[in-house]
Amino acid sequence: MTGTDLAADPTARASRAGVGAAAARPSGLVVDDTVDEPGGLPGIVGRLRAGRRPSTATLAMIPFLAFVGIFLIWPMAAVVVKTFTPGGRFGVSTLVRAVTGPYQSAFTNSLLLAGASAVIGGVLGLALALALRGLERPRWLRPTIDAWSSVASQLGGVPLAFAFVAALGTQGVLTKALAAVGIDVAGSGFSLSTLAGMTFVYLYFEIPLMFLVVAPAVGGLRTTWREAAELMGASPARYWLTVGGPILAPSVLGGMLLLFINAFSAYATAYVLNSSGQLVPLAIRFVLQGNVITGEQGLGYALVTWTVALLVAGLVLMNVLQRRAARWSRA
Repeated sequence: MTGTDLAADPTARASRAGVGAAAARPSGLVVDDTVDEPGGLPGIVGRLRAGRRPSTATLAMIPFLAFVGIFLIWPMAAVVVKTFTPGGRFGVSTLVRAVTGPYQSAFTNSLLLAGASAVIGGVLGLALALALRGLERPRWLRPTIDAWSSVASQLGGVPLAFAFVAALGTQGVLTKALAAVGIDVAGSGFSLSTLAGMTFVYLYFEIPLMFLVVAPAVGGLRTTWREAAELMGASPARYWLTVGGPILAPSVLGGMLLLFINAFSAYATAYVLNSSGQLVPLAIRFVLQGNVITGEQGLGYALVTWTVALLVAGLVLMNVLQRRAARWSRA
């Protein structure tokens, strides 16, 4: 084919260009000209409409999505609808009553309990992670603490409450032992049923949970950063204020938010320690059991809605902080 023929035939010219481009590619190079498709439910629908079979990973997501939809999204949507339609009409009266009157103290106590356990547990968990950073001897210490943290962070409810009652209750083993040496725990005003006592119990699973959350971030602090700061004349305090602190801040704040959510929504431990306590999870149980006056049945749904809204806000903020912390881990 001559040059005149190529100029007259665009199809041939495009074909010749394609052959030349293919010849110019390295022999081992595979070019993927496909366009990425969205994952999740939109990707499944798109592939089915196109007549293509979904991938194995996509099919594996279907049971999980069905489980979440049936046992989480559907019940929560029903609760929200009942909250905003008291008596069959749209309104926010139950939402207002859920945060006023006797229920206001439940939110106040829950916020204090969750906030105190999150801050104290966060500080102690961070201190534990910093203390174990770079520790090589004894070799058994770090694996032991990692194993204990994995178990203790998930230990809660009735077993944890029973353990503390048996140890530090009015007739607890440790209480009796301290009384034998002249230390009166009960006489000092300490009780596991108070906010201070419940905070003390919550720390048992809050500290190891914080340790597990911040340990990767603490381990990601590079020695070269500290050495560079020292070469530039920075003191250890200035290094932590300008380098180490800002890098760890998103992970630490995200961990504390996780501790806050964990403590705010805890139910079984609080119920065993003080079944008549003024806390939001206990108030929800009280209302949903029908212990309300006529016409106030929607208060339970309103309490659940407020709780879920608070937890969702915390999860969104925690996700934002985790994304910010991930920038340093990829650096």
